[in-house]
Amino acid sequence: MVCQWDCEGGVLLKEGDGVKISGFTFLRNGSKLYYPICESIMSALALVDEFVVALGAGDSDDRTREMIESIGSDKIRIVDTVWDIDAFPDGTEHAHQTDIAKAACSGDWLLYLQGDEVLHEEDLPVIRNRCEAFLNDRDVDGMVFDYLHFWGDYEHYQLSHGWYKNEVRLVRNDVEIHSFASAQSFRRIPDFDGVSYRKKQGTKKLRCVKAHARIFHYGWVRPPHMMQKKNRYIAVTHVGQKRSDEIFSGAPLEFDYGPLNLTTRYNESHPQVMEAKIASHDWKDELYESGGGSLHRQKHKHERLKYRFLTFVEQAILGGRPIAESRNYRLIKR
Repeated sequence: MVCQWDCEGGVLLKEGDGVKISGFTFLRNGSKLYYPICESIMSALALVDEFVVALGAGDSDDRTREMIESIGSDKIRIVDTVWDIDAFPDGTEHAHQTDIAKAACSGDWLLYLQGDEVLHEEDLPVIRNRCEAFLNDRDVDGMVFDYLHFWGDYEHYQLSHGWYKNEVRLVRNDVEIHSFASAQSFRRIPDFDGVSYRKKQGTKKLRCVKAHARIFHYGWVRPPHMMQKKNRYIAVTHVGQKRSDEIFSGAPLEFDYGPLNLTTRYNESHPQVMEAKIASHDWKDELYESGGGSLHRQKHKHERLKYRFLTFVEQAILGGRPIAESRNYRLIKR
């Protein structure tokens, strides 16, 4: 498979503009698990000076390296790694791998994109302007992006209570800033021991401003059989192979997204780098708008009455403000 896109046309980087931005990510078995890794990297190349990928040794049938190399950009640098989920259990290998990629970056600001997260080209100038504006403001540790979590296909996304609306995806190049927990966010961890990624004691939330930019999250957009395969892989990194096998024992081979009419329809534009991926969407017949599905399947959170009620309150009464939101950052106004 070859990834093709004029990813550096209209490059935003200007010589002598005073700010250097690095992009970074981690991944393993990206091609066989249907990650849009090429689209993710390409969406940032016009913005960043370099893009570092911590690439874990994958299965023999995985072609992630070939896909990334086919992009053909000299900005991309691959750091080969080996995952050890015994040494880094409970999902913390994800944070460990993120830190490996982060440590290899040389920019003033570090843009973090997970393998299923994509930037919109309209937001790139905004991100660069924010990086320039806060380069010398040491009160700002990072920037928070707005999230669009797509579900099932490219026409539906989650506004349900419990789905994070914002998260830190750009941080200052500071050795005390580390990935946290299962790599969802970042924290300031002085004298980090290199292992305790879930420990909050002695850590500090980052002081962040809004990036005024979006993350298009496609982690829940896969053919149903690929979605279930990905869920199994993720479970292994969190609970180990034995427990994962127990959890999925007797589970269907295909993931059931449930009725899509309980999500929100998306009518705006997607990032241009996603055009080919979206055009290849070929599992529409396996999805359903209402009704349908297995009679014995467990309902997803967003289908349950409690979460539907909380979502209604958030969207109709609170103007989109989440109830009891958990944040790994302190939002400051700038």
